[in-house]
Amino acid sequence: MAVVKYMDALTDALREEMQRDDRVFLLGEDIRVSNLGITAGLAEEFGTERVVDTPIHENALVGVAMGAALEGMRPVVEIMFSDFALLAADQIVNQVAQWRYMTQGQYEVPLVIRMPTGGGFAYGLHHSQSTETHFFQTPGLPIAMPSTPADAKGLLKTAIRSNDPVLFLEHMLLCLQNAESDVPDGDHLVPFGEAAVRREGSDVTVVAFGAMVNQALIAAETLAEQGVSVEVVDPRTIVPLDAETIFASVAKTNRLVIIEESRIRGGLGAELAAQAAAGDNFFLLDAPIERVAAPNIPVPSTSQLEQAYLPDAGKLIEAIHRTLA
Repeated sequence: MAVVKYMDALTDALREEMQRDDRVFLLGEDIRVSNLGITAGLAEEFGTERVVDTPIHENALVGVAMGAALEGMRPVVEIMFSDFALLAADQIVNQVAQWRYMTQGQYEVPLVIRMPTGGGFAYGLHHSQSTETHFFQTPGLPIAMPSTPADAKGLLKTAIRSNDPVLFLEHMLLCLQNAESDVPDGDHLVPFGEAAVRREGSDVTVVAFGAMVNQALIAAETLAEQGVSVEVVDPRTIVPLDAETIFASVAKTNRLVIIEESRIRGGLGAELAAQAAAGDNFFLLDAPIERVAAPNIPVPSTSQLEQAYLPDAGKLIEAIHRTLA
């Protein structure tokens, strides 16, 4: 076990998988010099045939990677910001994710699409959105949102070895603040579809996605001083979603609060709240579900307005108080 920074954990995952399997190669815009530093040095180590700089054309980039995957390679695409993935939506949604279905399983598309996501640095609308809700309805497209260095490494290695395409979201705050934690030694893999209980509690369940896990843990620590016991569940992947672990927690606490950075309308929380209100899950609840998310407006460009826009521990604490009232 070693203490590793978030970006270093991603670099380690890429390096280890490129060493393990010579079919793995990287492609993206400026990845030889590296946008955030994650791919820095890999071109010198593995050569420019396996670390490929591309033109600024996301739709073509994903299309080329899909073609390589169909021919037996295992490409890892880097899109500079998740906002730009919308320029490749046709390839991602209509082709990559559904090719296995359209060919009745004759073809697999082992392709990983990595992309920084989210706000917190006042980068403006085109570089700060949380775009996972645009994609999570797409069949055939697993989506990972690691909140810790250990999960960043383990989930990325699992994604690269998968025979299905994977959307891999790396939150900008976790990257640029370079959060660090213990990462297991050796060939560390994290399976998709298995949530992690980050903090045990008995009064209320908080489900938090991506960088919001840290906000949930801050809120839980604050509320513990007030005698409120908060259980924090991190799904780690939103497709597949580990509903079993989530509702096992709700069965214990009888209350559910969901925090996400994406906009509240049609968000991940809306889907989870719908599942909580359906069937026997409804009878687990002793209070209305609370949701904390961004409002349905563009991401502001000034830091003061962006902070007002983004969900945080303070807004989560208010929601928890409401469900306990």
